[in-house]
Amino acid sequence: MKRTTVAAAVGALLCLPLTATPASAGARATCSLQEGVELRDTIGNSFTKALYCDNLPSDVYGRPSFDAPITGWLRLSPSWFTCYTIGPKDTQGNNVWYYTQGDQVGELPRIKGWGNVPAEVVRIPTGMSHPVAGLPRCPWY
Repeated sequence: MKRTTVAAAVGALLCLPLTATPASAGARATCSLQEGVELRDTIGNSFTKALYCDNLPSDVYGRPSFDAPITGWLRLSPSWFTCYTIGPKDTQGNNVWYYTQGDQVGELPRIKGWGNVPAEVVRIPTGMSHPVAGLPRCPWY
């Protein structure tokens, strides 16, 4: 193939529009519960199960409450969630909150991004409900 032909092909590819459908826009959400994982938070809790799900970007809160300090942020998807607890309802009426570690550390660096996100952040497949069956309730609640 001639160099000009390759350059033209690469140029054509670079001009194609890139599209992505966020999980919230009707794309099929994926989730799986995995056992045998080893996760430990900064206060000594250890977890052997994790729910791996697509998620929306979100603040991570130091406790399951919208007025709690922000310990981090979920910026990437999918993420893992180690347990669930009950807290204030989110905008979809769920009172389930999931414990995770943010991709980015927030106001309390010693916590290393560990905290809670409301259920509306966790994209579960149609037919599943919050809390996801098999994921343990957090030991401190």
